[in-house]
Amino acid sequence: MTFAGAVQYLLGLGHETLTMKLGLRNTELLLNALDHPERAFPSVQIAGTNGKGSTAVMLDSICRAAGIRVGLYTSPHLVSITERIRVAGEAIAPEEFAACATTVRDVAEQLLRDKQIEAIPTFFEQLTVIALLGFRNAGIELAILETGLGGRLDSTTAANARIVGITQIAMDHEEYLGRTLEGIASEKAAIIRPGVDAIIAKQTPEALAVLLKRCEETGVIPIVDDGHRTIETTTALRGRHQVDNAAVAIRLAEALKVHGFAIPDSAIVSGLEAARHPGRLEMIAHEPAFLLDGAHNPAGCQSLRDYLDEFAPRPLTLVFGVMRDKQLEQIGEILFPAADVLILTPVDNPRSASIKTLRPIASRFARGVVIETDSSAHALRVALDRTSSEGLICIAGSLYLIGEMRPSILKISRDGPT
Repeated sequence: MTFAGAVQYLLGLGHETLTMKLGLRNTELLLNALDHPERAFPSVQIAGTNGKGSTAVMLDSICRAAGIRVGLYTSPHLVSITERIRVAGEAIAPEEFAACATTVRDVAEQLLRDKQIEAIPTFFEQLTVIALLGFRNAGIELAILETGLGGRLDSTTAANARIVGITQIAMDHEEYLGRTLEGIASEKAAIIRPGVDAIIAKQTPEALAVLLKRCEETGVIPIVDDGHRTIETTTALRGRHQVDNAAVAIRLAEALKVHGFAIPDSAIVSGLEAARHPGRLEMIAHEPAFLLDGAHNPAGCQSLRDYLDEFAPRPLTLVFGVMRDKQLEQIGEILFPAADVLILTPVDNPRSASIKTLRPIASRFARGVVIETDSSAHALRVALDRTSSEGLICIAGSLYLIGEMRPSILKISRDGPT
């Protein structure tokens, strides 16, 4: 397959969330048929509700600063699917992606013909195996794997990482993971297996109790973040919540030291200072400035709101689009009162919440002007028209919305003030 053909094939398997099938069997069969690429290198797996992606990119930056050849697997992507698979800080080359995708597709179809599986593996199952195969081909020394959803039955768990990290656990994806915080924590806790090193971020008492019980059941003595900092440093990522994510990244780096990786404190400091994570409290210079944040659940939105309350200039325009399966009332109650102008937009995604769905929530919680638009491009034009040069345009609600709008915003920023 060509790169375009590979992307078309994967997307043809269905939207990664709508067609998600949690379970390890398909991934394990694919890895077995490919002579287990995941065994060619050690792995770190990071799960959690919020912060797992930021923690992953921080750890990746730390390890690269230490001279380690790292493979980083994250999701979702903003613009190109190649963003999800990075080697030594660079997205996988399109031709390499296509070659790996072709190999995985062919193996999947053979498994189906042999009746070892009942249906072709899903988008995320195949993509995870593509990443692990690409990492083996690239000769990486370490893989950092961001869990897609949950942990117990997520495809990344098939890599059998020996070091695991769990970031903040909060309510999200209840239809897949459970309707209680304890249920969600239980799904994520399952990546803690006998013999692993486990790093746990600061948690609510309910979530922490579940995680510690799992550690006791598996004989694992965890390292739980207690707020004490072994290394004093700063991170380039915005938001006070990133302090907790940085703490987990530091602890994971220290665990890697125990496993024989040479990571000096200087690499931890410089790695955190250099870490970048597009679409997560990302500021893009312009007049007015843009702030992009993929906050899509109440806990993530509260972190965004805290940042806006403390640092955002006025007037503040909020462009908001979100998936319909999110906790819309709670998100609206947190974010909408902060905006002088609230612009509602649909997202180009089959799971997008409609304007009709968002309208009553905006009526209930917005304190400023509310404007409805029919697309993200329309929303961007309105935002620029309604926001003075000293103000801020914040794009939030979904990483899919960020991915839609970010290329246009970067172009506007490059071209200068409008």
